[in-house]
Order: sequence, then structure tokens, then C-alpha cells
Amino acid sequence: MNITNKTILITGTNRGIGQALVTEALNRGAKRVYAGTRVLLKHPDARVIPLMLDITNPEQIRQAVQEIASLDMLINNAGIASFDNLSDREAITKHLDVNLFGTYDLTQAFLPLLIGSGGAIVNILSIVSLAPLPPIASYSISKAALFSMTQSLRAYMSGKGVNVHAVLTGPVDTDMNRGFDIPKASRESAAEAIFDGVERGEEEIFPEPMSASMAESWRNGSVKAMERQNAAFVHG
Repeated sequence: MNITNKTILITGTNRGIGQALVTEALNRGAKRVYAGTRVLLKHPDARVIPLMLDITNPEQIRQAVQEIASLDMLINNAGIASFDNLSDREAITKHLDVNLFGTYDLTQAFLPLLIGSGGAIVNILSIVSLAPLPPIASYSISKAALFSMTQSLRAYMSGKGVNVHAVLTGPVDTDMNRGFDIPKASRESAAEAIFDGVERGEEEIFPEPMSASMAESWRNGSVKAMERQNAAFVHG
């Protein structure tokens, strides 16, 4: 998908990768960018439509669907992350409510528009979807669950003309990663690589150096082969 003249909805745009994705979409000639945040923000570019959107709020999701008449791409970026050691069940529930179920609810709400446009869904995940990082255990659980959902959704959407992309980020210089003293890619370079991957039609996008080092082994590995094999059951 070429971004030029497309209408895009991006969640979690108040900072970090979400904010950088808005800028990059504009740089690539997007016709309209709906910028979802929990607190309404202003943007100097008239192509950006601020949208009050808490993805855990059913009423705000309904209002967003009513406001957006057409949509070419949904980028599910909103999420939460906090440190935990699996001692508190509520921490797991909180992460699942936002990162998994909030993303699910928003995606389901916009599927009719995306099917109608032959559009794309881009889920911002993490390399901890593949192997957990124990200091952020609940976040890792939620992203692993979302990755599984993304793979299944890809199978169901393949016959309906909608591309489904999983973005497997490593360390990017955002507030979420502030507690980790490791080399980090800039959010601007990550946003650029994400759109590059979408435009190339990559099912899994590895947008910075650490994750990119895994790309070839993932795409040619047995787990990816099994995903393709299992997807055939949808069409059987």
C-alpha cells in the first residue's frame, strides 16, 4: 500500500512512536490522518484530525466510527507497559484490557470500512511477543497474545483484501523504554521503517537494528511456516 492520498487512523499519538507515525504519514502524502489520544490534542497540519479515543471506552469507539466515513489504514499503536514480576494478577488483567482487548474492539469496529477500501491493519507489537522480558512480564504476555490474534486475523482477512501487519519493535527511544539503559533507535527512524514495511507488504515488520537482526531467521523459520500452514484451515 502506498500512503499517498490515503486516510489513516493512528491510536496513541500523543507521544513516542504514535506521534512519529503521524509526522511520517504526513511526509508521505497522506490525505487525512485521524490522531487518536485520550486527551484531545491540536495539530498545526489541517490534514490531521484530532480524535478523543480511549480504546477501552466503547462509547468513544462508537463515536470514532460515526466520525470516520472512510478508512484505508488502521494503526493500532495505543498501549500500556509497566514493570511487574507476576505477583499481581491485576497487572496482567490491566495490560490485556488495553493491549489486547482494546485493540481487538477497535479493529472489529473498523473492519467494515477497511474491507470496503481493501485497506490495511498495522498492529504495533514488540520483540517480547516472541520471547518475554521478565521485568515487564505482563506487557510481554499481552503482546504475545496480540501477536497471536494478529496472525489469526491475517488468515481471516486474506480472502477479503485486507493486509494485516505485525510490527515487532525492539528498543526505541520512547518514554516506555526510558528505564532500560541500552542502545535505542530514534522514534522517527522506527516510524519510517514501519511505513516502508507496509509499502513493501511485509507481514512482519522489524523496524530497528535489534529486531531487524531477527527478520531473516523469522521469515524463513519453522514457526512462520507453521503459521502459513495453519492459515489454510480458514479457507478449507
